[in-house]
Amino acid sequence: MSYENDVMSLIIAAGEGRSCAMEALSFAKAGNFAEAEASLKISADAFRQAHEVQTRLIGLDEGVGKLQITLVMVHAQDHLMTGMLCRELVTELIEVYKKME
Repeated sequence: MSYENDVMSLIIAAGEGRSCAMEALSFAKAGNFAEAEASLKISADAFRQAHEVQTRLIGLDEGVGKLQITLVMVHAQDHLMTGMLCRELVTELIEVYKKME
């Protein structure tokens, strides 16, 4: 896969992970915890895919700057990290909703 395709794959997987996490939160707010858990699992799978791409890119760079850092790559990394944080917070909020139920 090319560098550009890897970066786009990272953005797409991170976006799916974040979207599924937010969907899980909506399900939990409505009291649909089974659906919330299913969405969280899809979210985790998407972030796992994104992390695999990220790991591949890190390996190609070898820590010495072999890969060109572009604005799109910075965006991809930002997308991944904020998405992962979103998922962590959503997971905690779902637990709060469960306790309130």
